[in-house]
Amino acid sequence: MSSAINTDQLGEHIGREVGLTDWLEISQDRINNFAEATGDFQYIHIDESRAAETPFGTTIAHGFLTLSLLSKLSSMGGGIKLKNAVMGINYGLDKVRFINPVKVNSKVRARFELVSAEEKKPKHYLLKHNVTVEIESEEKPALIAEWLGMTVVS
Repeated sequence: MSSAINTDQLGEHIGREVGLTDWLEISQDRINNFAEATGDFQYIHIDESRAAETPFGTTIAHGFLTLSLLSKLSSMGGGIKLKNAVMGINYGLDKVRFINPVKVNSKVRARFELVSAEEKKPKHYLLKHNVTVEIESEEKPALIAEWLGMTVVS
């Protein structure tokens, strides 16, 4: 979904796909930087020679790295956008499942489906999206999540 909608149009989009992002490559540098930021240095993420001996055959992205990319992917055209939005706040997740590991140098993208939209207080809209992070050339997605965001409009 490329353009923003008015809040009175939210109901028309519930149950529909409202965003599909471009592909984003998951480089070893990105994985290493995430390991550095989080202190998660498990060898399957950062030791290319040891990871080559695993069933994955290479290093893989941290599941939480893939999850944390939801914000980036959302900025690439995922999720519903409201006209007159002042800010969006990450409100949390109702469900997350890591389905398939993301191998280094793979590309991921996200599909966003609007599940619900509720005005919690005046001009504060709680939006729930089902998000599927797909891996290029893979049948099974990297993850599925129910992501909540609060959008404040003017």
